[in-house]
Amino acid sequence: MSGAAVAAWAVDEPDRPFAPRQPNVIATPTADGYRIDGVKDRVEAGAESALLLVVARDEDGPRQFLVPTDAPGVTVVRQRSLDLVKRYARVRFDGVTVEASAAVGSAAHMPALIDRQAQIGVVLQCAELVGILDTVLSMTIRWVLDRHSFGRPLASYQAIKHRLADMKMWLEACRAVTDGAVEDVAARNPDAPLTVSAAKSYLGEHATTLAQECVQLHGGIGVTWEHDLHLFLRRITLYRSMFGTPAEHHRAIYARLRNAGSAA
Repeated sequence: MSGAAVAAWAVDEPDRPFAPRQPNVIATPTADGYRIDGVKDRVEAGAESALLLVVARDEDGPRQFLVPTDAPGVTVVRQRSLDLVKRYARVRFDGVTVEASAAVGSAAHMPALIDRQAQIGVVLQCAELVGILDTVLSMTIRWVLDRHSFGRPLASYQAIKHRLADMKMWLEACRAVTDGAVEDVAARNPDAPLTVSAAKSYLGEHATTLAQECVQLHGGIGVTWEHDLHLFLRRITLYRSMFGTPAEHHRAIYARLRNAGSAA
């Protein structure tokens, strides 16, 4: 908590959809604590971290353990990232032993705790995306106002105006659905899982399209290495797949509404 050490949440696993409560990493009880075996994938800052909060499964269900990255049996391998700033790693646990005190919380409370961590992670991601979309759209509006074609600003052409209007609508819808998800998570609203999935799926579907439109409206300069647009587009593309794809969150929404209907 003091910031003296870096810690990361090891939740994703290779070749699997985002399912934090259904890990394949196994925690086997021992005489002194637990033995952890398995692989975690896309651990942000995994190679820079001193501690990992590892989601694993024991006989009581999902659990979380604080595991030092220098513990015997822990292998950290850096992964290439589409994003030029974000750093990820694959972490293998081969018979890693930890004391009983490494377990975080109780088995009874762990599913709810993992769900809340996932909700917070998703809404933070969505909030960052809204900020990125606001930035790239503002950048594009300035460009089409300054750039002239046939003696007129690009922004004066009706076709460009219509495209900008669509993009503004998508941005404000992204902002609104994210605001709703943030409010529900902050208030611990029972419907928070639904609104969080709605925000993640909507931004996942529209953020990439909006950014691509901005690239197109910039013309040739928009696809150059020197322009900042590709940095934002990389982050948007990365986030589309992290913490669940739009399709995965669509299925989560359907499952939740179906179960609510069955209960009613």
